[in-house]
Amino acid sequence: MTQHWLPEAFPPSVDVKTITFYLNPGFELMALSSALDVLRHANAAAGHDIFRWRLVSKTGDTVAASCGLEVAAHSDLRQERQRLTDPGRPIMAIICGDERLSGGGDKALNAWLRECRQRKIGLGAFEKGVFALASAGLLNDRQCSIHWELQPAFDERFMRVQTATTVYEIDDNIWTCPGGTAVFDMMVALVQQNCGEIIATRICEFTTAGRVREGKERQRLPLLRKLGPVNPTIITLIELMQNNLSNPLPMDKLAAAVNLSRRQVERLFRQELGQSPCRYRRELRLERAKLLLTQSALSVVEVAISCGFVSASHFSKTFRDANRIAPHEARKLVAV
Repeated sequence: MTQHWLPEAFPPSVDVKTITFYLNPGFELMALSSALDVLRHANAAAGHDIFRWRLVSKTGDTVAASCGLEVAAHSDLRQERQRLTDPGRPIMAIICGDERLSGGGDKALNAWLRECRQRKIGLGAFEKGVFALASAGLLNDRQCSIHWELQPAFDERFMRVQTATTVYEIDDNIWTCPGGTAVFDMMVALVQQNCGEIIATRICEFTTAGRVREGKERQRLPLLRKLGPVNPTIITLIELMQNNLSNPLPMDKLAAAVNLSRRQVERLFRQELGQSPCRYRRELRLERAKLLLTQSALSVVEVAISCGFVSASHFSKTFRDANRIAPHEARKLVAV
């Protein structure tokens, strides 16, 4: 197969950039492999090493991914802290996975992340690794991307952090994404920033990527059962509903926000989604409630208030009708 590389445009004298990946137990293997493949293809496109990478664990031992496969680490956290003063220190440290949702973070990990920040080393996180950056106080008053399923619990715990369910976010050289296929998109953007458009394009050619998503694109439209293009007005209305779940906007105000009448909005929802806007909003609130019950320590009353229900009894009845179990039973199922 003919390889269309342009090594002459990227001579070997270019400094090699090192990226470290810190592996928490339960990290997502697909996210890590996507990131490493992007860097590998960047090196292939240039014809020499542009990037190197190191896998780090707290003790230097192997770490089990969420799928059960164990991955060997190159070094431990103590060694990585010592390397921060070396000339070849990393340009970025990325946290992969499972910072425990109910914990306060790892002190040694927090110290390393803060020192990286002080030394102007870029920071990043995939999926639940975003919790580790927030636990270290590094996302306060900044925007981050969080997986839609984790957003309710994250928002309740880290109120100073601005969250978005986008493909990825970059804020003051802190890169975050929800994991999964979004890692590919974010890492291609990272390569493009460091190495230019040609290398980024070659990566897409090598991987036969049809398109690379922009960071601000949405991860999903919740509870959307329709295939194909979605009316932009519906998207706007869904966003308004999502952003006001604790204090639901009256239907007349929702309609006015998109310059339609209430009847036109109701007709649009039935045409596009096969249900009324009120029912769709109720499903949004119940989805958020279920996530809070299973991921946070909020009481049932607090969950009800957070999701815009007028009382705990009304919430419990609505939840039971939709899920065939009571709210406290949903929490117990996760705990078992």
